[in-house]
Amino acid sequence: MAAGLGAESDHQHQKSIAVFDPQKKPPKRNTYAFACAILASMTSTLLGYDIGVMSGAAIFIQEDLKISDVQVELLVGTLNIYSLIGSAAAGRTSDWIGRRYTIVLASAIFFAGALLMGFSTTYAFLMVGRFVAGIGVGYALMIAPVYTAEISPASSRGFLTSFPEVFINGGILLGYVSNFALSKLSLYLGWRMMLGIGAIPSVFLALVVLVMPESPRWLVMQGRLADAKKVLNKTSDSKVEALQRLADIKEAAGIPPECNDDVVAVPKNGRSGEAVWKELLLHPTKSVRHILIAGVGIHFFQQASGIDAVVLYSPRIFEKAGITSKNEKLLATIAVGVVKTIFILVATFLLDRIGRRPLLLSSIGGMIISLATLGFSLTIIDHSQKKLTWVVGLAITTVMSYVAFFSIGMGPITCVYNSEIFPLKLRAQGTSMGVAVNRLTSGVISTTFISLYKAMSIGGAFFLFAGIALVAFVFFYTCFPETQGRNLEDVGGLFGNFHWLRDSKAAKKIAKADAANNQSNSDTSSASNVQLVGRGVINGFHQWRGIAWLRVKLRTFKAVASLGVADDARNRSGPLRVPRPHRLGDARVATVVGHAR
Repeated sequence: MAAGLGAESDHQHQKSIAVFDPQKKPPKRNTYAFACAILASMTSTLLGYDIGVMSGAAIFIQEDLKISDVQVELLVGTLNIYSLIGSAAAGRTSDWIGRRYTIVLASAIFFAGALLMGFSTTYAFLMVGRFVAGIGVGYALMIAPVYTAEISPASSRGFLTSFPEVFINGGILLGYVSNFALSKLSLYLGWRMMLGIGAIPSVFLALVVLVMPESPRWLVMQGRLADAKKVLNKTSDSKVEALQRLADIKEAAGIPPECNDDVVAVPKNGRSGEAVWKELLLHPTKSVRHILIAGVGIHFFQQASGIDAVVLYSPRIFEKAGITSKNEKLLATIAVGVVKTIFILVATFLLDRIGRRPLLLSSIGGMIISLATLGFSLTIIDHSQKKLTWVVGLAITTVMSYVAFFSIGMGPITCVYNSEIFPLKLRAQGTSMGVAVNRLTSGVISTTFISLYKAMSIGGAFFLFAGIALVAFVFFYTCFPETQGRNLEDVGGLFGNFHWLRDSKAAKKIAKADAANNQSNSDTSSASNVQLVGRGVINGFHQWRGIAWLRVKLRTFKAVASLGVADDARNRSGPLRVPRPHRLGDARVATVVGHAR
C-alpha cells in the first residue's frame, strides 16, 4: 500500500512537470503534409511583402505626395486596422466555405488592393487601396496557421505551423529588396511599382490552392468522414496515426465513435456559430478561459513589444542612429530582412526538438536585453554633439539582435501556439480573435510610433518596449504549458490552472501521499525519497523531504550506537547479540535484541 502511494505521488509529480517540459520525440517529416503547409503558408507572403515594401515606399510617397508625418503613420499603420475586418470575418467564412477556398478569397481581395495602390494618384485613392488590401491580409493571417495546424501530424506540427511566419519574413525581405531595386526609377513610377507588384503572388496563390486538399477537421465538421479519412491517410505518419486522428476529431465534433459511414450528420450544437461564441466568450469553461487568455495574450505581446515599429520604420531608426544616405538606409533594411529570415528558418527546426516554452522564454529574454541596449545607444546618440562610431555600431547591432531573437521564438511560436490550443469547434473563431488582437495592437503601434518617439525620444520609445517585453516574459512563464508532440484534441487538457496554482496543488498531493507512506511504513526508505526531480515548488519540497529523511536516519543511528549495537550490514537475517556492561557483583550477560531499523 505504501509503495503504491509512493509510486502514485511520483506519478503525480512527473505528470505536473510534463505539462511544462517538451516531449522528447524525434520529429518526422511527412512530405505530403509538408507540401500542403508550404502552399497554404504562402498566403502570409502578402502581409510580409506589404510590411517590407511600405517601410521604404513611405519615404518616396511622402516626397511625391507631400504628406505629413501623421499621414505617413496612418498610411503605414491603417492596413493593420483594416485587417481586423478580414480576421473577424475569416472564422465564420472558413467554417462556411472551407479553409481552402478562404485562402482563394484572401488572395483575390489582396490582388484587388494591390492594383488599387499601384494605380493610385492621390493620398485618398491610396488609402482606399490600403483598406481593400488590409481585408485580404486579415483573411490570410487567420487561415494560413489554422489550415497548416489541422493538416499537420503531431510529430511535425511545430515545424509545419511555423511556415506562415517563415513566409511573412520572406515577404518582408522581398519588400526590402524591391525598395532598393526600384528606388532608381522616377519618383512618380518607383513607389507605384513597389506597391503594385504585390498583386503578382496573389494570382499564383489562387491557382496553387486548387491542388491542395481540404482540412480533414473541416471535412469531419461537415460530416464527410470518407473524404477526411483520405486526407488523414496522406498527411499522417502511419495508418494507425490516421485512424487515431480521425477518432479524436470525431469525438471533438460530437460524432459517435461507432459511426463510420462515408457521410454522417453532425450535431448542430457543435456547429452553431452563436453557440461557439457563447462558449468562447460568455460561458467559457476554466480550460477555455485559460486558452483564450493565452491565445489573445501572445498575439498582444508579440506586437506590443515593438516588432512592427522596428520593421516598418527601420529606415528612420537607422537615420536616427547616424545613417543619412538613402541607399545605405535601404541596404541596412535588407540586412534586417536577411537576419530575420535566417533565424526564422533556424526556429522551424528547433520547435519540434526543443519545444515551444524554452524557445519562447529564450526569445523574449533576448528581446528585453536588445531593446534596452537599443534604447540606451539611441539615447546617447540623441544627446551627443558628435558622431560616436561605436554607439552607431551598437545601435545597428542591437536592431539585428532584436529581430534575430524575435524570429527564433516569439515570431513563429505566436502562429504555432494560437493555432493548436483551441478546441476544434472553437478553433476558427478563437484564432480569428487572436489575429484581430494582433492586428489591432500592430495598428496602434505603427500609427503612433513617429508621434511616440517625438514625444518621449527615440530611446525612450524602446525603453517602453523593453518594459512591455519584461511583462510578457512573466506572462509566458506563468500561463503557457508545453504543447509539443501532443494531438490537437488533447491540448485542451493542459489548460485550466496557471503555473503557480498547478505546482502548488501537485505539491499538496505529493505531501499527503508521503505522509500516509511515512505513517504506515516509517522504517522503509526508498531511493526516490532523496531523488531531486522537478522544479519550482515541487523541487524545493523534495529537497526538504530528502533532508528530513537523512535527519531521521541519523537520529536512529545515534540511538542505536548509544546502546553499543554492533550492526553487521552483511548479515541482517539473524538476531543481534548486544553485550550489556558489567554490573557490580553480576556475571556478564547478553540480551537478544531484534533488528534495528
